[in-house]
Amino acid sequence: MKAALVVLAFLPSLLFAQNKIEDHYKIYDTRTKQIITIDKIIADMADANVLFFGEEHNDSAGHYMEAAIFKALQQKFGDKLALSLEMFETDNQVALNDYLAGFVPEDRFSKDVRLWSNYRDYRPMIEFAKQNKLHVIAANPPRRYVSMVSRRGMKSLDSLSKESKTFLPPLPYDTLTGRYREKFFDIMKGSPGGENPKVYHSQSLWDAGMSYSMYKFWKKNKDKKIFHCVGRFHCDEKLGTLAQLQKRKQGLKILNISSFSDASFSNPDWEKFIHLGDYIILTDPDLKKTY
Repeated sequence: MKAALVVLAFLPSLLFAQNKIEDHYKIYDTRTKQIITIDKIIADMADANVLFFGEEHNDSAGHYMEAAIFKALQQKFGDKLALSLEMFETDNQVALNDYLAGFVPEDRFSKDVRLWSNYRDYRPMIEFAKQNKLHVIAANPPRRYVSMVSRRGMKSLDSLSKESKTFLPPLPYDTLTGRYREKFFDIMKGSPGGENPKVYHSQSLWDAGMSYSMYKFWKKNKDKKIFHCVGRFHCDEKLGTLAQLQKRKQGLKILNISSFSDASFSNPDWEKFIHLGDYIILTDPDLKKTY
């Protein structure tokens, strides 16, 4: 079992072992309108508090880049760095802390938390954080409450116990009108419940919750940088979670990456993507997805 886990930890490296990783991604700085390297992102973080990495959850090159950027940030900022993940829920923070501290083995940890089915894609970052004693923020509100909102509405959260509410952002939370709402309903057209405002309010709970998790950590650790990994819809165009975090503290300097595969990879028209973030990472669409 342990041997298999070691192999999984190095899966991204093995995936690209036969080809140069540089052949499978391109990074573009939308402000300077130049192709850049990871080093430029790391240098820019000297003047920033938070870096969002907006991913496609099954993008193998994107996951490689996440881990590479996280490692490069640690090399630059050492223990003044924290990892924040959509993939862990706030009520699993204690179990996550216990694993990072070495109090419990991995097989126990995997039973105590609700790991995503593709946890192998995030495991290298968790293991790197553990090895380097970096804090990891379990950012997302518990799914049971997100589901509760989609079924019963925002007001249903008011009836929760005081203990349950500790895992949520302060109520009532912001639901962000405007462009983000329009994008959400446009994407949801034709899907079951796609026009139901309760579904959008459940999406907003994700955003409000993740932003609050990062804000709480930052208030106690203002000298640290936060690297937040999340599905890119939550931060593209600096909307969603990113907008919620900016509203909580307008002085925060936040940078964002939008990472995705695209058919134009060999010859991209960068002007089509510049509205998405500070940096665009295009990945090779011919690469096998992680699931």
